[in-house]
Amino acid sequence: METTEKKKTNKKFLVILIALVLVGGGYGIYKYIHSQAHETTDDAQIEKNMNPIIPRVTGYITKVFVKDNDFVKKGDTLFIIDDKDYVVRVEEAKAALAAAEGSYEAAKADIGGASANVAVSEANIQSSRGNIEAAKVRVWRANNDFTRYQNLYNNKSITKQQFEQAQAAKQEADAELKVLQQAETASRSQRAASVSRSSVSGKQTDVAAANIKKAQATLNAAQLNLSYTYVTAAIDGQVSTIDIQPGQLVAPGQALFYIINNTDAWVVANFKETQLTKMVAGQKVIITADAYPDVEFEGEITSFSPATGARFSLLPPDNATGNFVKTVQRLPVKISLTKNNDQEKVKLLRPGMNVDVDVHLK
Repeated sequence: METTEKKKTNKKFLVILIALVLVGGGYGIYKYIHSQAHETTDDAQIEKNMNPIIPRVTGYITKVFVKDNDFVKKGDTLFIIDDKDYVVRVEEAKAALAAAEGSYEAAKADIGGASANVAVSEANIQSSRGNIEAAKVRVWRANNDFTRYQNLYNNKSITKQQFEQAQAAKQEADAELKVLQQAETASRSQRAASVSRSSVSGKQTDVAAANIKKAQATLNAAQLNLSYTYVTAAIDGQVSTIDIQPGQLVAPGQALFYIINNTDAWVVANFKETQLTKMVAGQKVIITADAYPDVEFEGEITSFSPATGARFSLLPPDNATGNFVKTVQRLPVKISLTKNNDQEKVKLLRPGMNVDVDVHLK
């Protein structure tokens, strides 16, 4: 009886052992075959664009329009910065622009007056030239008359009065010629002065025009800074935790919170370097999120990181110290979600969520 029971027990144990060996062997064969066509990792996370909200001007917040986790549209006002100082700067810039424009108009008017003076001086010079030529003719005739009358007077052929009249006519003609020559010289000097004034006015006009551009640029900058007091959303998305409140002082470059773009998601998977042998861009990937284990997302490999994650760490390892221990490194691989996925389900994924990825090598 005891021998029979032992034989039955041994048969049951043998059957269970054989079953376990078959199941284990089958599973091992399955995993081996699967590993030849797949590479998997659970060291992967969801990534999305996180747009930081950074003010461009300094000021105190007057009103906040969003709350934690609100959904916003591109262009929605998020909060307002007190704009009193920036309104004053805009008014100052407008006044400076008006003054610059006034200086420009005055310089242009001065150029017009100087140009008119140049034209008048040129006309006077031409007139003086004609008068001088006529006066030279009169001087020539008066000199000839004086010489002739002097000979006649010496011969006692004319009276002294007649001689003195000829002498006076000669002196008058000489004097008139000198006056006309001096007038021409004065006209030339006036023309030179007007030309110089016109040149100076031209330079002043150039300076005034440059001042207008400078004042306009200052006004544009002041108006731009004024517009920056209204902080708006740059993209559609969902805001993070809002840690600001009215009365708080903010400064340029200060990241206050984030807007997450829920429509554009991808996965960064960190594969062991030994898994990269057969992986190339474009291969199909099946993604399963820990938060939604019953939903499979489709993706494809987009690109590989140019260096392992250790190289981008704050303190990268230095293997030249002598205490070298070989460690399998991991390389970040970017996996894009394809358009075949349900976009409403894609919106449920949040940056930082853990996922499992299965790369189809064949």
